[in-house]
Amino acid sequence: MSTAFDPVPASLASVAPVLVAVFILVVGNGLATTLVPLRGVMENFSPAEIGAIGSAYFVGMLGGTWLAPGIVRRAGHIRAFAALAAIAASAVLGFAIIVEPAMWMALRCIIGFCFGGLYAIVEGWVNAKATDRNRGSMLGLYNVMNFGGSATGQQFLNIAPAQSFTLFSVSAMSIVLALVPMALTRAEPPPLPVKARLDILGLARRSPIAVMGVICVGLANGSLWSLVPAVIERTGLGTTVLATFMTILILGSAASPVPLGRLSDRMDRRWMIAVICACAVAVEIALVFVSLNPSVWMLYGLALGMGFFVPVIYPLIAAHANDRNIEGGAMHMSSTLLFLYCLGAIVGPTLASFLMARFGDGALFMHNAVVHFVLGLYVLWRISRKAPPRLDAEVQPLGQPLGEVEPQTTALASS
Repeated sequence: MSTAFDPVPASLASVAPVLVAVFILVVGNGLATTLVPLRGVMENFSPAEIGAIGSAYFVGMLGGTWLAPGIVRRAGHIRAFAALAAIAASAVLGFAIIVEPAMWMALRCIIGFCFGGLYAIVEGWVNAKATDRNRGSMLGLYNVMNFGGSATGQQFLNIAPAQSFTLFSVSAMSIVLALVPMALTRAEPPPLPVKARLDILGLARRSPIAVMGVICVGLANGSLWSLVPAVIERTGLGTTVLATFMTILILGSAASPVPLGRLSDRMDRRWMIAVICACAVAVEIALVFVSLNPSVWMLYGLALGMGFFVPVIYPLIAAHANDRNIEGGAMHMSSTLLFLYCLGAIVGPTLASFLMARFGDGALFMHNAVVHFVLGLYVLWRISRKAPPRLDAEVQPLGQPLGEVEPQTTALASS
């Protein structure tokens, strides 16, 4: 890849309202993501039920990502964002009203549908305003806001008991407040999606790593975020340790995207993905052994390492895929990647919870280590078969129809 680099501040003004909205939105969703399995443990839900509730979120998200381009084509980016956020906030309040596994699965499915659309909107917006020379940095900044909001959300676990109505109310309030920066922005939204249907085969032809990668990331990340709160709760170390563990995990997630994204802008992103997968495997194997004899400080240290290496794999793969600039634009690409992510994330929590029931809680981390090991090997295999794309010419922002891009920027080698 070219060593030239476009600074992020030149593109920042066009995405600033979206980044602020993402932070506020994810404060609420991050709180709910930890609160739901925590409350489920307190209500004596089984590991299988908690895993199914986690998978239900991604079932809904699958539908949301599939329909998001059509919704945005009909209503526009900002109105679609407002409608989905309002529905999600209403669903969050339902957890405190009916405490029953089947109902919680339905509510998580609704929330997943809404957030599938919301994430497709905001990630498409960021990608549309980025170029191939600063995309890693821009997606890194987006992920800092994402995980920073989630880390903030974890701290609200300390303001009230998990059995109360208060925490679900705080989560819903935060999701609704995310409407404010989007409703007041004067920034020009990206172009509407060129088409409503996703093109998974087209992405597979252009970037096999993107397809394989996001499915693997879904398997690992879906299991991690759905089940790790229950794993830490069952150590008996207390809710404060759980809240701190999740905060450290998410702060680690917020620390890595910008520096690693900037580095990936200067090199073949595939090597970065392979190295990060190897680091993730090392941390996850260590967690398998620590889970047998939990130590608070060892858990905190490994939470930081896991946060630093695991979640950043998705934005690196997304940047790599968007370098290909497939037909349909940024919104279409984001929806396709999220759809594939959800396929993995639906299976991941259910499979991992089955392994945990059979082999113990450490099986969660071994499951993820195997997934990252396989992904790293696949990326190395693809590197051995294809040279990196050349991006020496000036690259126009993603979102422009493919036929209007300079020929040298579209002649990109498949990954």
